Amino acid sequence: MNKLVYLFILFFSFHSFSQNNLENLLKKYNTESVPYIYVDSLKKITEKVILLDAREKKEYKVSHLKNALFVGYEKFDLKKTIRSLPSKDARIVVYCSLGVRSEDIAEQLKKVGYSNVLNLYGGIFEWKNQENKVFNTKGKETEKVHAFSKEWGIWLKKGKKVY
Repeated sequence: MNKLVYLFILFFSFHSFSQNNLENLLKKYNTESVPYIYVDSLKKITEKVILLDAREKKEYKVSHLKNALFVGYEKFDLKKTIRSLPSKDARIVVYCSLGVRSEDIAEQLKKVGYSNVLNLYGGIFEWKNQENKVFNTKGKETEKVHAFSKEWGIWLKKGKKVY
């Protein structure tokens, strides 16, 4: 019985520690100038949401959230992106692998007057880690997720990593 209790405490501590590490990682890279939206909250939204994928094209091609628009990061074109957005008060959620690059893109949108922009906490990795669907460029569900790099890929716990 004592071993079982010890294993439970060890598992719980490890799980809490790894969640805490993601929080620390995001605090290290983000200023939180754009509010986060968490996966469970995004799933509950019933009105129209515009999803913007702020990863590179090769990442987007492997998988993305359903109906997400590719905007990229390295070659992000603000003027082109604005043309695909209906209004400055549209509800927009920007995501990337974990939520670092997406904050940069979301900041640019806020600077030009978009008022309802959110950053997906944990990005597509957290979306998939919570067993939500991702889709390839043919619109078919896939288990594959581009893990960006071996270093960042440790945060993707579910699905099939592609590099």
